[in-house]
Order: sequence, then C-alpha cells, then structure tokens
Amino acid sequence: MEFIYDFSKILLATCKDVLPIIILITVFQLLVLRQPIPHLRRVVIGGVYVVIGLALFLAGLEKALFPLGKIMAAQLSDPVFIYGTEKVVAIADWKAYGWVYLFAAMIGFATTIAEPSLIAVAFKAGEVSAGTIKQWGLRITVAVGVAFGISLGTFRIVTGTPLYLYILVGYMIVIVQTLFAPKSIIALAYDSGGVTTSTVTVPLVAALGLGLSATVPGRNPALDGFGLIAFASLCPIITVMGYAQFMQWLTQRSTKIMEKPNAL
Repeated sequence: MEFIYDFSKILLATCKDVLPIIILITVFQLLVLRQPIPHLRRVVIGGVYVVIGLALFLAGLEKALFPLGKIMAAQLSDPVFIYGTEKVVAIADWKAYGWVYLFAAMIGFATTIAEPSLIAVAFKAGEVSAGTIKQWGLRITVAVGVAFGISLGTFRIVTGTPLYLYILVGYMIVIVQTLFAPKSIIALAYDSGGVTTSTVTVPLVAALGLGLSATVPGRNPALDGFGLIAFASLCPIITVMGYAQFMQWLTQRSTKIMEKPNAL
C-alpha cells in the first residue's frame, strides 16, 4: 500500500509536469497550424504510455538507483576498505582511492553504452552518413570519454581541487580541437556531449558524487557533490573529435603511402 501511495503521488506530479507540453502542442496544432491532430487515438495512447513510463522511471530512481549509487560510494570510500582501519582520517589520501576511480570509470562507461539518447543519435548519425560513422564506434568513443570524465571528477572530489580549473582546461582543449577537427564531425561531437547526461547516466552519477563527497573526509556534498555531470558532458566532446582527428590522420597517411609508388 505504501508503494501505491508513493507511486500515485509521483504519477500526479508527472501529469502536472507533462500537462504544459500537451497544452502547447494542442494549441499550436489547432489554433496556429489549424490542422487536426493526426492519428489522435495513437497519440493519446502513446501519451498515456509516456506518462506512466516516466512515473515508473522516477519511482525507480527514488527506490533503487539513487540509494544504489550512495551505497556503492559509501562502501568504496569506507576507511576500513580504503585504509584497512576504522580510524577517522582528517585528510584524504588521493592515492588510496584507486578502486573509486576504477568504479567511476566502469559505471560511466556502462551507463553511457545503455543510454537511449546516445543510441538514437548514433543510429541517426550512421543513417545520415551512409554508414561512414559506425554506431558502435561512436557509442564506444563517447562511453570512453564519459568513463574518463567521471573518473577524473571523482579524483577532483577526493582531492578537493576547484571544479572551474578542470572545466576551463577542458574547454580550452575543445576550442583547439574545434579549429583542427574535420568539419563534418564537430556538430556531432558537441551533441555527443549532451546526450550522455540523460535518463540512465545522470541518476547513478549524481548519486555517486553525493555519496562520495559525504564520506570523503573534509568534503561537503553541497559544495563538492555536484559537478560530475559536467565532466560527463565535456570529455565525450574531446574523445569524439580526437577520434575523428586520429582517423583523418590515418587516412591522410595511408593516402600518401599509396601515392609514393605512383610518383615513382
């Protein structure tokens, strides 16, 4: 009964959130475009599925994903696990948190591979490029970027270094890469950074950051717990453009090698 009560509250809140979107689309369709809503029955059924699905997803976040992320962060940063003793440590030793960095990288990679928005972008990119951009190639490249970014973000939490320094250096790298990367990949690289912060990645990553900052000595969840999502958005841009630049270099190199015998 408790779950039904909690779910009904989440469902009601979801309906309130979705209602402005429904009103906006309906008003534009009927009053601005002055066209009937096509396939009205399918649209209504699909809308009901979306609302129920969102409510179930939010309930799952509250009941499972957020607690799971916090539990894993607490266990990995437990002094008994890190230092082999229950003695309270005043200052965290960043070298002792190797398992935390590894777990962060693995959870970043796994959640990104499963991210529905990235799957959709990779599918469309492969479709538009006539197969030149491979779906799995793009997904793995983005996932590697997220894995590195989340691992770097946990390192920042453990060390307590300012977030803006990492973001500043990261976007300086992105600007330089943008000047030299193939023009056809730049827009896709920037989109790849955005699609990583969606339904699967954000809940676990946010819970991991908050849980880690709550257990690392000298860290404040309100000040240090957030920021991992920024790394998850920034680093895939770097890896996608870096991959494109590397492949362009390999293509140019192989072309030059093939041209040398012809020149002779």
